[in-house]
Amino acid sequence: MIQMIQAIAGLVAGLIIGIAFGMVQDAARRRNERRQQAGKLNSGWAVMPGSGARVAYLLLTLVLIQVVCPLLFVNGTQWWVSGGVVAGYGAMLFKQLRERQAQRH
Repeated sequence: MIQMIQAIAGLVAGLIIGIAFGMVQDAARRRNERRQQAGKLNSGWAVMPGSGARVAYLLLTLVLIQVVCPLLFVNGTQWWVSGGVVAGYGAMLFKQLRERQAQRH
């Protein structure tokens, strides 16, 4: 029973992290699209400024959760956290894809 609760908690924590990261990435994408439409991007290197920092924040968040909630990272539960991150971020990417397809039609 405890292993099942740990797995569910790990999955939920991963989902929250993945969705939050997806929302941050989406906000950055929208901001950069506005900058591009305004003509403020003058080189290809300026397309996604700060993306490395956002990835670093994601990794720091994962490390922080591993330190704060060590029960989420024992006996294979870490795979549930990782799966949750993938599922949450994937859900955000799928949502963005659907929005773009709706705008085209």
